[in-house]
Amino acid sequence: MTPAFDTSAERGDTPTLRAFALLEFLVRADRPLTLAEIMQGFDAPKASLHRMLAALESGGLVIREPGPRNAYTVGPRLARLGLDIVTHSGPRQLRRAILASLVADIGETVNLTMLNETEVLYLDRMEAPWPLRLDLKPGSRVPLHCSASGKLLLSQLPPERRSQLVRQLKLERFTPNTITNVEMLEAELDRCADKELGIDNEEFVAGIACVAVPVRDTNGKMVAAIAIHAPTARSPLSRSLEFVPRALQAAAELTQTF
Repeated sequence: MTPAFDTSAERGDTPTLRAFALLEFLVRADRPLTLAEIMQGFDAPKASLHRMLAALESGGLVIREPGPRNAYTVGPRLARLGLDIVTHSGPRQLRRAILASLVADIGETVNLTMLNETEVLYLDRMEAPWPLRLDLKPGSRVPLHCSASGKLLLSQLPPERRSQLVRQLKLERFTPNTITNVEMLEAELDRCADKELGIDNEEFVAGIACVAVPVRDTNGKMVAAIAIHAPTARSPLSRSLEFVPRALQAAAELTQTF
């Protein structure tokens, strides 16, 4: 179903604002849309839509997916702009303060992550003062299928999109605990969705366990995850699970920054 969009209130009356409103419409759709679907939800003449989409496509702001539907979706230039806004905008200082407080309370390293195409992107990271640590700076990317936040982020996608993405992933084995079977991963994602909790039981790096909780925006949509990881020699998974209530408090505080 094509998403509802109040074009009369949000579109504006200049070509620039109309094009911007069309980009907002495509982003909110959360899936590629055909021209017919865009026309159902965005109030503009077909010829005008053609012109706007052609201009946005030429600038890399939208792309058309291959295949018979020839549907429009967010382009690489717009995706990069969105990531830059999240990682470098004013709320970043508040996010870092919230994460620093969480690290101070639990004594372990904390990451703020989000889904970026087929990987987990590290938006921010606050290190605990321990000599043994993973070198994963903001901007780092890790696999979805074997990371706590990756599995949690996957689990919150619409079922059809989740299933499609899972089948596109290269389920590479990193440790003896890595899930490399599609059906087993789907079952694990069901558990993550039910508990709203991601777990990495030494699945990405041997000797490192991780838990992840959802971060939601003001509309209740999951937009990121807080992940806590630690060496199992110091903090086994059972201990990391004890940090979940405090992590959920931090996640609630982060809502205002998205």
